[in-house]
Amino acid sequence: MFQGLKIGRHSVPYPVIQGGMGVRISGHRLAGHVALNGGIGIVAAAGLALGSSSYDGGNFFAADRQGLLDELRKAYEIAPDGVIGVNCMVAVSNYDEVVRTACEGGAKLIISGAGLPMNLPALTSDYPDVALVPIVSSVKAAELIARKWHKSYQRLPDAVVVEDPDTAGGHLGEKPERIGTGEYDQYATVRGVKDYFAQQWDLDIPIIAAGGIWDRQDMQYALTHGADAVQMGTRFVVTEECDADDAFKQAYLNCTKSDIGLIMSPAGLPGRAINKNIEQVRQRDVDLDVYCPSGCLKKCAYKAERERFCIVHALDRAQKGDIDTGLVFCGSNAWKADRITTVKEIFDELFPQEEREAV
Repeated sequence: MFQGLKIGRHSVPYPVIQGGMGVRISGHRLAGHVALNGGIGIVAAAGLALGSSSYDGGNFFAADRQGLLDELRKAYEIAPDGVIGVNCMVAVSNYDEVVRTACEGGAKLIISGAGLPMNLPALTSDYPDVALVPIVSSVKAAELIARKWHKSYQRLPDAVVVEDPDTAGGHLGEKPERIGTGEYDQYATVRGVKDYFAQQWDLDIPIIAAGGIWDRQDMQYALTHGADAVQMGTRFVVTEECDADDAFKQAYLNCTKSDIGLIMSPAGLPGRAINKNIEQVRQRDVDLDVYCPSGCLKKCAYKAERERFCIVHALDRAQKGDIDTGLVFCGSNAWKADRITTVKEIFDELFPQEEREAV
């Protein structure tokens, strides 16, 4: 039997958050349809300028803002009563503005990682109904955030996402040498974070397991080992509603387990991707002498020294269907994809009709 999910003042029937996937892999269509089907839909804020009709090549940050407002508006057109949030990366240069724009656009929660979101409560102070959800991979990180938020803003998280660096896709909050060693215990971390907030703050908040959640069995395992909900990203890519080009989805269908591995992002973080073409990704930008077009990251090896590649454009190319020189982020289970399905079909598999009727 399943229970719904309540984060802050917002509730949904099913304990599923759709992961934020940039650039525009989880845009308005995917987020809107997940929310329409009873989960929490998430728009990824990173790099939205590149898909915005207002982008002229030189106004990245203004177009980024407009792009986020447009995605939220269109997501709510799909699910007017749904719970839709925004994933905001701490690593982006315009993080403060992105968070404020998300609130202005009607986001009901902010999920924030790729760094520790230490000032998130200050940025959302005019929007008290917006739930705040940091992403961590350790109890220590959760403690640092909680102490800072409480001391400076008299605020604590409304939920916490615990991301497994051994299985999650995209940017990962762990040192590369510590990923895949078998030392990390995701559900010990989930329970540790849960216990920390209960014992230190007398607070019972949802702890969400992220990374490696593919099917009903994975979800049930997470829920029986301490998680209150799951975050699923990779599984939702191979749906009709996913905002990526069909070629991007086909890359998931075609990949093997050995095609998936770690890359080093110019942001200074490891990431998990279909990495068999990573040299072509690098050559596309370095050999063509592509300059930094936007300054989208606070720290960027490509902007500073032309190392690696321009990640926002590499992700944008992939989203548009160029999987030869584009970067295709994915979780460790992408190889399991064998067909294009729909968001509704995924929810039907996760939560069979007979269980719904018994609630």
